[in-house]
Amino acid sequence: MRIGEIAALVGVTPRAVRHYHHLGLLPEPLRLSNGYRAYGMREAVLLARIRRLTELGLGLDEVRDVLADDEGRELAEVLQELDADLARQENAVREQRARLAPLLAEALTGRLDPAGPVSQEFSALLQGLGEVAHSPIASQDREHLALLDALVPERDRRRLMAALHGMKQHADEVYGLLDALADVKPDDPQVVTTAAALAAFFPADLAAHFPDRGAGALADGIFADLAPAQSAALARAMELVTEKQEGLS
Repeated sequence: MRIGEIAALVGVTPRAVRHYHHLGLLPEPLRLSNGYRAYGMREAVLLARIRRLTELGLGLDEVRDVLADDEGRELAEVLQELDADLARQENAVREQRARLAPLLAEALTGRLDPAGPVSQEFSALLQGLGEVAHSPIASQDREHLALLDALVPERDRRRLMAALHGMKQHADEVYGLLDALADVKPDDPQVVTTAAALAAFFPADLAAHFPDRGAGALADGIFADLAPAQSAALARAMELVTEKQEGLS
C-alpha cells in the first residue's frame, strides 16, 4: 500500500502518517525501487492503534510510552491518569456552569449589569446602591468598583463588598459631597470638611479592605482617576476611619 492508501484505510491523513514517522511512533516501511514507501498490514495495525490511543485523549508522548510496553501495563496506568484528568476537567466545567447559571438568568431577564459578568456580591451591591441621577462621580464609582471586583482576590473582594454594603444607604450624600469637589483645589478647606463628612458615612472596616493610595497600580489608578480634591478628600477620609478604628481597638 502507498501512504495515501494506508491513511485512507485507517482513517487518518497522509500528513499524520508522515508526522508519526517523524516522531518515531510509526517505523519507516521498506521502500520500493522507485523510492515510494510500501506499507503492509503490520504498519496498518500499528497506525490504527495510534489512532485509537489519540482518540482516547492521549498525547503523542503518552502514545509512545504505551507502544513501548508490549505487555500493556503502561497503557492501564496512562488510561487511569487520563480518566483522573478528565474527572478534574468535568468538575471544573460543573463549577463554571454553576457560576454561569445566575449570570445567565440575569441576562435572560435583562437584569445583567452592563459591566458584567460580575460577582454575586458586586451585583447585590449595585442593586442596593441603585442609580444616582445626574452624578458624574456615581458612574465613575461603578467603573472603579467593577475594576476592584475583577482584580481583587476573592476573599478580599467579599470583605470589601460587605463593607461597602454598610454605606449604601448614604450613597446620595457621599456622591453629592464628592461631586462638589470636582472643580475645587486640593488645598481648599472644603477638602478637610468633606473628608470628615465622608468618614462619618464610611463603615469602620472599609479602610481595612479598600486599597491604599500608593500601595500599588490598582489603588493608584483609582485615586488618579478622581479630581485632585476628590482624591485628597477620599484618602483623608480613609485615614480618619483608620484612626478611629485604631482608637477603639
